[in-house]
Amino acid sequence: MSHQEARIGCRALDVVDAVQGARLPSWLIYPTREPDRLVQFGPYPFSAAIDAEVEGHDLPLVVISHGYNGSPWTHRGTAAHLARSGFTVALVEHTGNSRSDSRLAATVANLENRPRHLHLVINAALENAHVGPHISTAGISIIGHSIGAYTALAIAGGKPWATAHETPDGKARPLTVVYDTRIIALVLLAPATIWFLPEGSLRDVDVPIFMRTGELDDITAAPNANIVLRGVRNDACVDHHVVRGAGHFSFQSPFPPAMTRPGFPPSQDPPGFDRGGFESILNAEIESFLRAAWLRQPRTAL
Repeated sequence: MSHQEARIGCRALDVVDAVQGARLPSWLIYPTREPDRLVQFGPYPFSAAIDAEVEGHDLPLVVISHGYNGSPWTHRGTAAHLARSGFTVALVEHTGNSRSDSRLAATVANLENRPRHLHLVINAALENAHVGPHISTAGISIIGHSIGAYTALAIAGGKPWATAHETPDGKARPLTVVYDTRIIALVLLAPATIWFLPEGSLRDVDVPIFMRTGELDDITAAPNANIVLRGVRNDACVDHHVVRGAGHFSFQSPFPPAMTRPGFPPSQDPPGFDRGGFESILNAEIESFLRAAWLRQPRTAL
């Protein structure tokens, strides 16, 4: 079955964060042979076969962490591409810092919740009776956009600090975050990394990193990428490229026409930038990077 003919299954995950006391809307996207149809996830259209049987075994697992007050479905194109290519992709909505619930934005709680959300979703995916038995035991990768990149670095061993404007007493302090040793690779898109500015914050991050930043990003500018390059244990394992003409949101899927307007910045790109065309290139690069990282892992139980 060719990539164009490959079909996508989608199954909701039941994930509850007991610490936060909140449900985390989550989904698994994976290859299937069953016919798919166009469905809506809020305003986002997505072609999938709901609750379909999984096609294949030993499928690498990738988790996507969306940006500040965003939605996992803004990366639906990347999720679909990876599923057609033989990956299982977990999408999670970060309750408290999402499009539908932004109550915890710019708080210590949000910074500590986000990495734990990924940990819980990974566990739920592996334990899912329908999809879990088809997932590879050779390690898990994270894709993060903007503050989602912070989330990825934190769960991979980063030691972040809350900034003064996020703490009740106005003093920067270290955060307590989940570290998951199963993480084998990170994809950082337009990364927000100011929480790793203190010396040594990224010293324990020792996995391959694919990092892309936008030349015209006016939200997470070049210093954010430099924090990663200077901070990780081995900067030689970082594949970094500045995408010419790209803005902060250019790494998301194109928005539906009803949402594409000048007054909605996530739907907009710098003049002349072709988000749809770039997405195809980006997805192929991400697939190649993740597959190479996964193939390097020993085939032993997690």
